[in-house]
Amino acid sequence: MRAARLIKMVLLLQSRPTMTAAELARELEVSERTVTRDAQALSEAGVPVYAERGRAGGYRLVGGYRTRLTGLARGEAEALFLSGVPGALREMGLEDAASAARLKVSAALLPSLRDASRTAAQRFHLDAPNWFREPETPELLPAVADAVWDDRRVAARYRRGTDEVVRELEPYGLVLKAGVWYLCARVAGTAGDGPFRVYRIDRFTAVEAGEERFVRDDGFDLPAFWAERAEQFARSILRAEVV
Repeated sequence: MRAARLIKMVLLLQSRPTMTAAELARELEVSERTVTRDAQALSEAGVPVYAERGRAGGYRLVGGYRTRLTGLARGEAEALFLSGVPGALREMGLEDAASAARLKVSAALLPSLRDASRTAAQRFHLDAPNWFREPETPELLPAVADAVWDDRRVAARYRRGTDEVVRELEPYGLVLKAGVWYLCARVAGTAGDGPFRVYRIDRFTAVEAGEERFVRDDGFDLPAFWAERAEQFARSILRAEVV
């Protein structure tokens, strides 16, 4: 735990000229006293962390020090592609992975480009939930998201009207539509010819991921499938009977 925090501290200092103890404490979610101890530990390990006192002081790296600990892990790289939807990342339990990925990318950039993430965030923002609707995160969403990432079959209980059904599903993808989460999945045992179905995440009452992985259908295109299903749904509700 501490090792990961020390690495993050180095990357933070590498991506910014100077950071105060308060700023580091906020980013690392620790106390300022812990920041002081961590800075001392880094210095003892040979990382040139320098503390400047005074009103404009703070911590910084000296001598143009650069760490090479910027390689992205697979989970961080995948989360980075979703970083434009911060609320969705938080609900799926991927916020920490995305934060680490953005930090590594920022540390690897040239100094003149390190403010790119801030300038972009000040110009574009995505607010997914619909108006006049209190967003609710389904309790089982992180478990479903884990299964989607790992291609693991899940045993699920699902509310259908007043009944509850049990299904073993192959979870292919998640879709966030106007603040509501949906799972696109195929019933296990029908691989190759079974239809893909859509389930609302908030209607799952239980989800348990097994150890068995399924082989994804390479022909499945999540955006295309969702667009087709959304069009079918729109046609089904926009019907009129004429006599």
